[in-house]
Amino acid sequence: MSDQPPAKPVHASDSDNIYANPLGHVAGFSFDQNVVNVFPDMIKRSVPGYATIITMIGTLAEQYATSGSRCYDLGCSLGAASLAMRHRIQAADCQIIGVDNSQAMIERCQDVFDADCGEVPVTLICDDLENVKIENASVVVLNFTLQFINPDRRDRILQRIYDGLNPGGVLILSEKVVFQDQQHDQLMIDLYHNFKRANGYSDLEIAQKRTALENVLIPETLDTHRQRMKKVGFLSCDVWFQCFNFASMIAIK
Repeated sequence: MSDQPPAKPVHASDSDNIYANPLGHVAGFSFDQNVVNVFPDMIKRSVPGYATIITMIGTLAEQYATSGSRCYDLGCSLGAASLAMRHRIQAADCQIIGVDNSQAMIERCQDVFDADCGEVPVTLICDDLENVKIENASVVVLNFTLQFINPDRRDRILQRIYDGLNPGGVLILSEKVVFQDQQHDQLMIDLYHNFKRANGYSDLEIAQKRTALENVLIPETLDTHRQRMKKVGFLSCDVWFQCFNFASMIAIK
């Protein structure tokens, strides 16, 4: 009998304790192997409404995916949005393209899809999303991805997505947001921190994670997102889900 512990199931996740102990220097947040190992737990405890957003991405893809088209999950991490789309799309001959620039994420994501029984073909690409051509797309998902990209590059990225979408195609954009009214913005931050405390994070973890994300995750207002969508050509764009300072928008070409 082997002395090795049994292998964890593909979907198993360690508990997120990355910031549980005092750190002499808090490095900038990155999607490295340590984050990959705890990512499902981190997301569940850190992003209010995440499970609902993922489920509804599948529902939206079921409605908007068209036969023979592509659905893109840009910044796919471990493939939650891609899985949701894969199990709801009914249109024939669709394929899903998942893109992430973290090799550790893509490798674990591939394990997830190797164990999945969905029938829609999924191709995973390890690269910066700006290097991946968007074409013949009916659905594009940016699920908490754009916020990690320098604001100076965001217009160009959304223009490329718009240009690669077929008429009637949709972009689903989920982001952490800020609010122009400072009192309201602080209220949303306080409520969010209470959400994290209720999910077991200490004040030390909350503070160190916030330091790690400073200048790495750069949120914008909902109006800024709307204006950018209009600028690149989308016919309509508005919020379909919001919880505290986390929101998801849908833009239609």
